[in-house]
Amino acid sequence: MNLKPEPLVYELSSPGRIAVSLPERDVNATPIPASLARTDLPLPELDELTVVRHFTRLSQKNYSIDTHFYPLGSCTMKYNPKVNEQTASLSGWRNSHPLAGDEFSQGSIELIHRLQETLREIGGFEAVSLQPAAGAHGELSGVFMIRAWHQARGDVKRRKMLIPDSAHGTNPASCTMAGLAAVTIPSDAEGGVDLAALRAALDDTVAGIMITNPNTLGLFDPNIEEIARLVHEAGGLVYGDGANMNALTGVFKPGEAGIDVMHFNLHKTFSTPHGGGGPGAGMVGAGSKLKDFLPGPLAVLESGTYRMRMPSKSIGRMKSFYGNFGVLVRAYTYVRMLGAAGLRRLAENAVLNANYLKVLIEGTYPVKYPRRCMHEFVAMGDIAEGVHTLDVAKRLIDYGFHPPTIYFPLIVSEALMIEPTETEDKDTLDEFAEALLKIAEEAKSHPDLLHAAPSTTPIGRLDEVAAARNPVLCYRG
Repeated sequence: MNLKPEPLVYELSSPGRIAVSLPERDVNATPIPASLARTDLPLPELDELTVVRHFTRLSQKNYSIDTHFYPLGSCTMKYNPKVNEQTASLSGWRNSHPLAGDEFSQGSIELIHRLQETLREIGGFEAVSLQPAAGAHGELSGVFMIRAWHQARGDVKRRKMLIPDSAHGTNPASCTMAGLAAVTIPSDAEGGVDLAALRAALDDTVAGIMITNPNTLGLFDPNIEEIARLVHEAGGLVYGDGANMNALTGVFKPGEAGIDVMHFNLHKTFSTPHGGGGPGAGMVGAGSKLKDFLPGPLAVLESGTYRMRMPSKSIGRMKSFYGNFGVLVRAYTYVRMLGAAGLRRLAENAVLNANYLKVLIEGTYPVKYPRRCMHEFVAMGDIAEGVHTLDVAKRLIDYGFHPPTIYFPLIVSEALMIEPTETEDKDTLDEFAEALLKIAEEAKSHPDLLHAAPSTTPIGRLDEVAAARNPVLCYRG
């Protein structure tokens, strides 16, 4: 049975209630222009305690990484250490201004330079730009760079980008926004790129390939060097979607395997916040062919002074000023706290947790590609007649767990994309697996429990199709 929704602050309003008393005006009053004046604004009248209780209760109904386990495949909702927030809030960072100039921003530019060099080493690249503001923004930057490289050589006929069907969903969009045509390459029986299909697609109109490795199936493609060789021989370049570097950090360097350009997702690998639309960071690393095309400016050290400089053939700015600087401070803190050995353990633990959880549930929730996974795996949720992945996901909410990513990637029917991350302990993984196994029993004995789920939340299952087609964008009372 669904509970009654929490009253909104407008419904709690009572005439004459006051939450704050403003001081007497000590400046001359300035009339508001008639075109801007509002006399019909129905602001609620509330006391302070009611306001505090209302928003506190709402916050307690929310899921958050500080209170719940988020097994979201691909998105990677991992714990953000509080020390990151402390360092980002230090007055020297918080009060710095991007228009102060290089001379008065030496500390900030030095941090940018150090983070650039750290990511360059981790990825095996020759240079890194911290400009892009998100992973998909970094993808777009990389495709712009590949296009610019071909144009600089006068090879303007290369208008196709090859994209495996196991790539991140934003890859085709980034490709299209950059003016290139996306061509899908299917997966083979092992969940990697089908090399025969790749060879057949390569010609002198191909600009390159966008490959996610590990891919969205959570699988590492052992043919990555062969893939890069084939594309390079055809005159193309290789874009690496580095969103899943949390499975490889300290173990594998994409730049040394033939990747020409790759973005890093700071939230996935380096513990910066994720969700709510940002701010984020999706910095880009490049090899010898593309380093001069990186978006800028980059931090450089010249005669003992840190400066911001544009690469010689830069595609330009992708973000104002230095990118999302507070996010960069958080990531740099995390890197320095862990060190090289800690970053490798990060990857090892992410892979260990995913494989442990996969073994616990794969006997009940089939895994289409059952070989050893990396940081995540994709199971299937159609575990009983009339029961679908959506039902399993909604029932998990009643057990106190946020659902995994569902129905993605599209190449797996009834997909449950699960990523435990390296920050969860064994007890949490055991509890989550136990909940999934109990739901599987319910699916066979009491399927209506799943069809009606969630039943413990203030609002039950919504019609998501209707909500998308007929959104309610503001409160009408």
